[in-house]
Amino acid sequence: MGATTIYVTAIVALIFNVLYLQGATGATFVIQNHCSYTVWAAGIPVGGGQALGQGQSWSVGVPAGTSSGRFWGRTECSFDGSGNGRCSTGDCGGVLSCQLSGQPPATLVEYTLNGGNGNNQDFYDLSVIDGFNVPLSLTPSDGSCQALTCNMDKCPDAYLTPPEPKSHACPSGANYNIILCP
Repeated sequence: MGATTIYVTAIVALIFNVLYLQGATGATFVIQNHCSYTVWAAGIPVGGGQALGQGQSWSVGVPAGTSSGRFWGRTECSFDGSGNGRCSTGDCGGVLSCQLSGQPPATLVEYTLNGGNGNNQDFYDLSVIDGFNVPLSLTPSDGSCQALTCNMDKCPDAYLTPPEPKSHACPSGANYNIILCP
């Protein structure tokens, strides 16, 4: 294979990647704690974890190319200086910065960015399939997209059990506010 062939192959690959990723956008999730107690917010595959006292917020940028993930709150946590510890609910392997999903019970926000098979849509839902631990709401920045709420153990907007998911769509590029204890 000559240098010209390698050069042309590299240019074709670059053009394909630009066209394929065109329109793929990331999102920002702002998690706000309105609870009267500290909640340790968590997210995978990006985010990790963050302690949020009442009134505090945490902004997590999810880059384009991240297909799907989830956020949840953890309660009654205790961590040492190196980030090791435990939470009563939503624990993710005994660490502050989660690399694993939380253990039940955990109220979940789930998302898939740019998952509309080329039509540039994000999909999102609330889920109590892993149980309920913290009331929350999810509000997309695009006013035409549906806001969702899960208060107490009554979650009419939440995905409860298969086969009836309650997934909602929003144009890609929206940002999302997650309120703990709305």
